[in-house]
Amino acid sequence: MTDFIKIAGVELPSRLFLGTGKFASPEIMRDALEASESSMVTVALRRVDLARPDRDILGFINRNRFRLLPNTSGARNAKEAVFLAKMARESGLGDWLKLEVIPDPQYLWPDPVETLAAAETLVKDGFVVLPYMPPDPVLAKKLSDAGCAAVMPLAAPIGSNRGLKMGEAIRIIIEQATVPVVVDAGLGVPSHACEAMEMGADAVLVNTAIATANNPVRMAAAFRDAVKAGREACLAGRGAEREGAEASSPLEGVVRG
Repeated sequence: MTDFIKIAGVELPSRLFLGTGKFASPEIMRDALEASESSMVTVALRRVDLARPDRDILGFINRNRFRLLPNTSGARNAKEAVFLAKMARESGLGDWLKLEVIPDPQYLWPDPVETLAAAETLVKDGFVVLPYMPPDPVLAKKLSDAGCAAVMPLAAPIGSNRGLKMGEAIRIIIEQATVPVVVDAGLGVPSHACEAMEMGADAVLVNTAIATANNPVRMAAAFRDAVKAGREACLAGRGAEREGAEASSPLEGVVRG
């Protein structure tokens, strides 16, 4: 039985989402997307010529193969994010949106207050909103209550490749979630993605770890397999942790000299 992730009523066959920044060339990006077998691809609106959406990076993304998720990267407040979102929709990029509101230029930490304000406005305007957010369980609930289709808590600062530094907070978000949880930002190697999926995340989004690898296409394939393995492990259910050792074979009946 195929294990789809469903967001806003749409079934996506892959639980690995990819970003499109930092690749050495658009051709490498295209090949990495194919190797990842991803279903969802994020694109920064500021990297797209909205007057000619058939040009530049969009020309290397198969729109029949990948669902496009424009993001509002560069927005510093709710007003700017809403403006970018409406421009994208008017230019034919659709209603799905990765909402990013980041005023902090050093750590690129998303603004929780402005993110929630923008989400509320955009949901009312008919957008399918997937907000990038700090790993805050209270904020995650407020965003889902506001009508967001998923929440996207960061694992570590954007582009840091440091892994699940915010793992305990993300674990709580997953436990309390009423919408899909997509772990986003900071995953550096396939084992990080696998761990997030083992925790019960519905999907992960990866960009820097793949784009800056020595072989991005091979790394994309490695993340693809890690996400599948983590999901299977989650569905299988791990055994209980123990403080001490316990033999895997019974000791009764063992002949001793």
